[in-house]
Amino acid sequence: MNRRTFLALAALSGATGTAGLAAGCGSGTGHHPAPPPLDLSTPLRIPPLLHPPADLDGVRRFELIMAAGQFELLPGKPTTTWGFNGAYLGPTLRAGRGDRIAMTVRNALPEASTVHWHGMRLPARMDGGPHQLIAAGHRWTPTWTIDQPAATTWYHPHPHGATAKHVYRGLAGLFLIDDDHDAELPTGYGTDDIPLILQDKNLDDHGRIDGDPLKGPFGILGDRILVNGTYNPRFDVTTTRLRLRLLNASNARMYQLAFADRRPFHLVATDGGLLAAPVETGTLALTPGERAEIVVGFDPGDNVVLRTLDTGIDIGMGDLDLIRFVAAEQLRPAPGLPAGLPAPAPIVPPADAKVRHFTLSGRDSINGRPMDMQRIDEVVPAGAVEIWEVENSTGASHNFHIHEVAFQVLNAQGTPTGGHKDTVFTPAHTTVRLAVQFGPFSDPVEPYMYHCHVLRHEDAGIMGQFVTVAPGTESAVPRTYAGPAHAH
Repeated sequence: MNRRTFLALAALSGATGTAGLAAGCGSGTGHHPAPPPLDLSTPLRIPPLLHPPADLDGVRRFELIMAAGQFELLPGKPTTTWGFNGAYLGPTLRAGRGDRIAMTVRNALPEASTVHWHGMRLPARMDGGPHQLIAAGHRWTPTWTIDQPAATTWYHPHPHGATAKHVYRGLAGLFLIDDDHDAELPTGYGTDDIPLILQDKNLDDHGRIDGDPLKGPFGILGDRILVNGTYNPRFDVTTTRLRLRLLNASNARMYQLAFADRRPFHLVATDGGLLAAPVETGTLALTPGERAEIVVGFDPGDNVVLRTLDTGIDIGMGDLDLIRFVAAEQLRPAPGLPAGLPAPAPIVPPADAKVRHFTLSGRDSINGRPMDMQRIDEVVPAGAVEIWEVENSTGASHNFHIHEVAFQVLNAQGTPTGGHKDTVFTPAHTTVRLAVQFGPFSDPVEPYMYHCHVLRHEDAGIMGQFVTVAPGTESAVPRTYAGPAHAH
């Protein structure tokens, strides 16, 4: 592996060739039949695309309804699941840089929830964290203007103490951001630009979701893998190249992705947008919440499986096949892969950048303190670039997500490496240094979150909150949350 490849992959996952995130713990409860051998023959479900035209006032209006429904996670075995605008998962939302967004989220669930726009740069009041709770039977109407580079972001619930359960039941979806300066990459949604939402589930004999997402040190490690809610999936390839938008929407599982024939592919984007140039590799690590975009080539008649490799400790399951790609005998040509990509500018901390240190010392706290909804842990000047040091002092792996921001991993010399991200792998007994770029939004009351994105850990208390305020006013900001309950 050359230096450039190593740095790009290290920025994506915190390390390369590392062991699985969930360290062989906590595979759920109850009896689960051994999954039968897969033939990967079920047509891949592509989430519907929701891309409304702008109104005369220039606003794109979206509506999402959170509700329970019936969905066949296993063929012929309908079960109760939760979803957005349907029984399971949600539509892929699409908008462009500069678009004004008006969102209506209706909660038809039997309990309160939230919707967090993971990876979106927006004001804290619109972020959908645990303070923006939507009561059952009520709605939430956030508005914002998209002002960030092209990226694959996503949305999911974030109610404090219940995120793992709500996501595990099916509440998740992609939110794609376009940019006028986007690269010449495949853009035919569902044809050559393919979303792949990766999840693992424990399913009982009746195909029902089983297991307690909060049981055990890591929560759920499922024995069956779903892609876009499809078990045993296949995708029919009609072009010589595909752009795959990968999302790890699992509660705890880390994926070490590779094609069965070990064909190379090119990493073109991480959480926060495009890389400066495509990086050729044969494996890709994704921890929960992380996204990546890759471009892979196909020849006529190809029949190849994308799998996650055995890390040696993930409950002894060996390699797991995810999806089969079957290429037609005649393929439409795709444009060549560009040598350079319009990546966002590197995030370079100033010489006097403030350094903040966060220690993950267990399964329920950061810096020795469990999450407290009424405590503001950090106050940051809006627009700042800081250095955050995330130390994992435990023998188990974690990862770390910061709301609103973009960051880059720093090497030992303090130089940013790889692409923009918002979620990073933090292996056991390591410290990851981040150059963190905060947005311009100032609000001394409503906080953003930072937390481990292993959802069992987030719910248990490995989470803190910060506000961004007008520079120079940090000392005047109260460290106690002063906002309303926000039940809508």
